[in-house]
Amino acid sequence: MTQQSTTSQRALEPEDAKAQLRSKIRKARADRSERRLHEHAEVLRDLVLALPSVDSATCVSVYASRRFEPGTLPLIEALHQRGVKVLIPLLGDGLRRGWGLYQGAEDLVERAPGRPPEPSGEFLGQEALREANVIVVPALAVDTLGTRLGQGGGWYDRALCDASPDAPIVALTFAGELWDSSHPLPREDHDVTVQAVITPQGVTRLPA
Repeated sequence: MTQQSTTSQRALEPEDAKAQLRSKIRKARADRSERRLHEHAEVLRDLVLALPSVDSATCVSVYASRRFEPGTLPLIEALHQRGVKVLIPLLGDGLRRGWGLYQGAEDLVERAPGRPPEPSGEFLGQEALREANVIVVPALAVDTLGTRLGQGGGWYDRALCDASPDAPIVALTFAGELWDSSHPLPREDHDVTVQAVITPQGVTRLPA
């Protein structure tokens, strides 16, 4: 992203600037091969598992990744094999926010085209997130101030209101999607700050 294009986006309203960025990042993500995506997912798994907060966790919330997102299925399975309770987002009736308990890869089902896979078990209400010791969230980009650019639906910004205040929020992105604070991402009042961002290149801890 050039400084000129970033400056141009700053002149837009935050919502419009976000829409432009989402379009550019999604196009860039579409160029990654299946092999590279799989390699990245394994590296991200190892980096997340090495976090002290994850190493001591008994419950972790992790998004179930779609095709062009930073992959989480190896991470989810590794946590499950450790005996960690893994909460995965569930979309209930009327867009109701909730969570499902991961019980194995064969249990994850894509219920509609383009939607993330979901576990088939019991629908747990939004308050279930308070049990999570760490929350791993998707992001199209994150800046070094902790601002996260999501997919645009606001699902996580609303859901994170139910998180324990002690639970670190960790975003996963690809290389090139971590922005320096000298050119910050557009931000709105409802945006929830993340405490760390992990790319296949490593972990960046952000200001609280």
